[in-house]
Amino acid sequence: MEFIGQTILNGLMTSSFYALIAVGLSLVFGVMHIVNFAHGEFYMVGAYTVWVLYAKMNWPFFVAVAAAIVVVGLLGLISERLIFRQARGNILGGFIMSVGLVFILQVAVVKIWGLGKMKPVPAAYPQVLDFGGISTSWQRFIVVPATILLLVALWNFLERFKIGRALRAAAMEPEAAALQGVSVKKSAAIAMLLGSAMAGAAGSLMAPIMSVHPYMGHYVVWTAFVVVIVGGPGNIKGTIWASLFFGFLTTIITTLLDSTIANLVNVLVMLILLAIKPQGMMGHAEN
Repeated sequence: MEFIGQTILNGLMTSSFYALIAVGLSLVFGVMHIVNFAHGEFYMVGAYTVWVLYAKMNWPFFVAVAAAIVVVGLLGLISERLIFRQARGNILGGFIMSVGLVFILQVAVVKIWGLGKMKPVPAAYPQVLDFGGISTSWQRFIVVPATILLLVALWNFLERFKIGRALRAAAMEPEAAALQGVSVKKSAAIAMLLGSAMAGAAGSLMAPIMSVHPYMGHYVVWTAFVVVIVGGPGNIKGTIWASLFFGFLTTIITTLLDSTIANLVNVLVMLILLAIKPQGMMGHAEN
């Protein structure tokens, strides 16, 4: 029972991380129809922001996390205005531009902070959470409630606020939304702001847990793509369900075998599901 409980807890933590990084990517694709390969680098910038503000300047951890969310959100907004706006709706063009942005951000980080040792971010909450023989560090566990809080806030924004409903309309039927007075350009900018902020949140929360270095976004962005593709591009609810599925699948296989096999199985499952249902488990952007 302890083994099962530990696996469930680890699965929840992994699923939370997957959801946090994948929902932003799905939101951007749903509204802008752009495959943002630089999403992993936004995650990396969030981690570096926490390293600078929390580890080097001794800011309170959650203040540094909030600052990382703002910094990366603004970076996404600037990227949309200067780079992605011209490629909106052009999947291939947007992908090529995002690859260029990957190299720009990586080189910028290397030039500013170097390529030497990985940047250590001490745990803000190193205490061990232990109940019924199931244990983990508080630093890892806080990712779960933080993810729930951010996803609930995003869901309420999309459901209850006028600008959020306009965002959903632009994702589902951009031409019809434009006829109703919805600014597609403004919706794209807001989607990029929110999607990038979610990536920044993921990077900032995971900075004390994972190694902080200029290329840390590579693995993350591929995982996010697998989750988004299976959940349905632009479908937030489908992305969350896919995050839970792959989070538990990865945890179980890693526990029984190893992480490399888990990654291979994830890709294999994605290919099988796409062969059966090319639009993803829950289709494209929700109606």
